[in-house]
Amino acid sequence: MTTQKRILGIAGLEVSAIGLGCMSMTGGYSGRPDRNRMIDVLRAAVEKGVTFFDTAEIYGPHANEELVGEALQPVRDAVVIATKYAEDIDPNRRTPRGRMLMPGELRNAVEGSLRRLRTDRIDLYYQHRVNPEAPIEDFAGAVRELMDAGKVGGWGLSEAAATTIERANAVTPVTAVQSEYSLWWRRPEEAVLAVCEAHGIGFVPFSPLGKGFLTGTIDDSTSFEEGNDLRTQIPRFAPEVRAHNLGLISIVKEVAAAHGATPGQVALAWLLAQRPWIVPIPGTTKLHRVEENLAAADLTLSEQDLARLTEASDDAEIQGGRYPDFLEAQTDL
Repeated sequence: MTTQKRILGIAGLEVSAIGLGCMSMTGGYSGRPDRNRMIDVLRAAVEKGVTFFDTAEIYGPHANEELVGEALQPVRDAVVIATKYAEDIDPNRRTPRGRMLMPGELRNAVEGSLRRLRTDRIDLYYQHRVNPEAPIEDFAGAVRELMDAGKVGGWGLSEAAATTIERANAVTPVTAVQSEYSLWWRRPEEAVLAVCEAHGIGFVPFSPLGKGFLTGTIDDSTSFEEGNDLRTQIPRFAPEVRAHNLGLISIVKEVAAAHGATPGQVALAWLLAQRPWIVPIPGTTKLHRVEENLAAADLTLSEQDLARLTEASDDAEIQGGRYPDFLEAQTDL
């Protein structure tokens, strides 16, 4: 199997068509996985053809960048690493201080990420959340200085509205926008994808498998570990709505069966078919899931398949928010 490649944005970042979201490798869904095993998974993912890895300063905090840095240091020149800044984090206690970074603080933030990632450059540096306390133009200017200094290759925005993306792009061209996008969350189609297309900006869907929902491995009896699994806080995973929401999965499973594929592969193939500059970053802690996800790039869905899936998504009327209210309030959408 030849790994499919795609190009992200004006920076011309060539990456594997399926990337790897690394957040769960330091916790979030089922406790904290063994660190050495995660290093093995990351290095094996490179051998399998993954060249695009996504992390963030807030994951851990700091622990995820450190993990990714150690794992990928031996192959640094063969991979593209994306990380994110947003919150002011106490470097000693590794806890957020309760406020977001301001433009003048990015230089210090990038130095911390560079150190943890064991590299001299960040290929793609996202603003993790839009800070309403400072104009996005000021952040764009601050990132431009980091780019001019050779510390950052391209920059991006996460969970940003179309108007914010346009304002930022007018100051410093945006390489990629990262937001949730999948068969069960399609808000980027309302305006963001059009802005990306108009300005040559790549789009990187996180949670492309709906936090596991679109893999077909979750049913109305599935339980999640309180305190360790963020899905216990997500309204659309609540027991009282889950049975209704599973209606969408039945169609995904039918399409998958017709192709000898898995539901997750069908969900990813649907995303890849939406635009040639979309690069999903499904997260996992298991190498066989990495292999399964990569194979989705070789799955060609017919126009009839794509239309059926889109119609099923349109008709699903998914119940419950994709975030609890306090997290949704932190986005710019």
